[in-house]
Amino acid sequence: MILNPLPIHTSRFGGCTLTGALSVTTHIRNTASIVHGPKGCTHHNFSLLHATGLDNETVTLPALVSTALSESDIVFGGEGALLRTLEAVAENDVEAIFVLSSCIVDTIGDDVAAICNREYGVPVVIVPTAGFLGGTFQNGVANALCAIAGTAEPCPVSDSVNIIGEKNLEYEVEENYAEVIRLLDMLGIPVNIRYVHDITFDEIGFLGAARLNVLREPALMPVGNYLNERFGTPFIPSFPLGLSGTISFVEAVAGTFGIDSSRVVEKERLFQRDTLDGFSDLEGMAASFDPAMIDPEGVNSSSEVAEAVRMHMKKPGTSGVSLGPGTPVGTTGVRRMLHRWRRQLHA
Repeated sequence: MILNPLPIHTSRFGGCTLTGALSVTTHIRNTASIVHGPKGCTHHNFSLLHATGLDNETVTLPALVSTALSESDIVFGGEGALLRTLEAVAENDVEAIFVLSSCIVDTIGDDVAAICNREYGVPVVIVPTAGFLGGTFQNGVANALCAIAGTAEPCPVSDSVNIIGEKNLEYEVEENYAEVIRLLDMLGIPVNIRYVHDITFDEIGFLGAARLNVLREPALMPVGNYLNERFGTPFIPSFPLGLSGTISFVEAVAGTFGIDSSRVVEKERLFQRDTLDGFSDLEGMAASFDPAMIDPEGVNSSSEVAEAVRMHMKKPGTSGVSLGPGTPVGTTGVRRMLHRWRRQLHA
């Protein structure tokens, strides 16, 4: 059981473009990610990913390899170091290799594509990750998802859903996935693949088999558009958030598959009413949202929940208990959030 009190999530998504991309590539089993750059870039990200995995009760070591550029490589070019590293990694039992460049590599102008396009006996995928011109963590995630999707070809379509761009570093990644599965099961719709969370490289070949893609958040819309262009797959821009967002999600998914969702919606509304009734003790309690955790989507869905249980919400930063709005995924996410609020308000 995870007992972590769920501190600020932004600390987990405030890294550079390279970190964002590695949060994707390291979730593909039996592959290796080569960080083309100085040792420090790899060491920092290895430590972060390993520590995050431990927080999420996942005792795994990310398969990271560094080209370990020296001062001489930076002055005279690091292509030789990349070639040697690729040849060494390809001799191992890996299904694919991902090459991610640090900022220094783009600065010195290494021709990464020329080195990666040689024959190594396994697929080599270049993921653009040099973010020195303003790239963010989220850019890295999107770049990785699009680059890896380029290895998949169109295939026969089935009545299934892809889950796209899960936040592999967030505390409730499995709980949020389970909530989406619960809603899809109510509609009788299976999941094709989780792109990308703990899958094999071979599974990516079935990326185009789903009839619908469900994005983790609207920031991934460029990925949704890319997958739509490549495979013709429409997408829903976000996981279900909050009370009304959950109902809208169910209706949108059902509409894509031509399913009458009225009975499922009514069942979910009843579940929501029962959930809110269980927190009647919060009625009239005063609180505000922590200004350090302001996220428009999270605040909107959380404000809706606070209003539904008749709490008295003050302006952020005012006196009283300061609550973290979070992003409650589905009705069970709302229930977990209300439990956290109750602990804070009755502390």
